[in-house]
Amino acid sequence: MRSDRVASLIAREISVIISQELRDPRLGMVTITRVTLASDLKEAKVYFTTLGNSANDLHILEGAKGFIRTTLAHRIRIKFIPDLKFIIDDSQKYGEKIDRLLEEIDKGNKET
Repeated sequence: MRSDRVASLIAREISVIISQELRDPRLGMVTITRVTLASDLKEAKVYFTTLGNSANDLHILEGAKGFIRTTLAHRIRIKFIPDLKFIIDDSQKYGEKIDRLLEEIDKGNKET
């Protein structure tokens, strides 16, 4: 339960840091979709989507990880600030693919 609250807080703060304080013109429109924490709260997987080039934005976020983590430490008060690992969230694309496949199946059933 505590890890869920901490993960939610971290996601919200990282989103604000990226949108308001990270000044990199190469970075596209990034949205933090979720954060999962390890059981010991020492590692956070930060899932994100972007309107730009996902691989490029991942590279930029990985490069800014130290700045984001330091800024996060000033904003929230927990014993350890977790190490951040940025991951491209492709769940929306996966969902769209499933929808297309279901539509094709439904279309095929109506034709026979």
